[in-house]
Amino acid sequence: MSTTQTGTTETGTTETRFGVKGMAKIGMLSAIAIVLMLFDVPLPFAPSFYKIDLSEVPVMVGCFAMGPLAGAIIELVKILLNFVFTGTDTAGVGEIANLIIGCALCVPAGLIYKKNKTRKSALAGMAVGTVLMTAVGCIINAFVLLPTYAVAFGMPIDALIGMGSAVNSGITDLTTFVLFAVAPFNLLKGALVSLLVVLIYKKISPIFRMN
Repeated sequence: MSTTQTGTTETGTTETRFGVKGMAKIGMLSAIAIVLMLFDVPLPFAPSFYKIDLSEVPVMVGCFAMGPLAGAIIELVKILLNFVFTGTDTAGVGEIANLIIGCALCVPAGLIYKKNKTRKSALAGMAVGTVLMTAVGCIINAFVLLPTYAVAFGMPIDALIGMGSAVNSGITDLTTFVLFAVAPFNLLKGALVSLLVVLIYKKISPIFRMN
């Protein structure tokens, strides 16, 4: 798993550059990400407003192929396009939180892979990203997203917790909601995204080597 678009500076260091073709690749991956974002499915152990999608797959591909900055741009464009096409129920708070959570998965993986472009490094990066995304997701959901959703939907947080209890008897308060719904959700998403990237990256990486 190794491909990147680089340029050599006068000092001999190598840095990522985004020319017209680089931006076209970012645009292509962003378009794929927004399409994948439309196909989300609920999970049996979490309330129905938690739906999993695989839109971080092209973001992760972008991080590995063109560097973590490109991946972060793809994630940002994906969130902005989703905001334009579907609007928001949380005054943009949910979108900002999703941006942070998505980057928490993909950017660390891209940084680790950038230092040592091997399959082992890629796997380690995705594992670190999955753990970090899970931790960040739990914190943001507990202190930002759930309170925001409560206000947006005009209901107390206890009502949201009750929605969790209806599908998962282990959920009885905010802490168990995070432990038994949010954490497994993010762990599963990270694992699925990582698995798909492992399966497809070698096959599609030649596209990013084309000049």
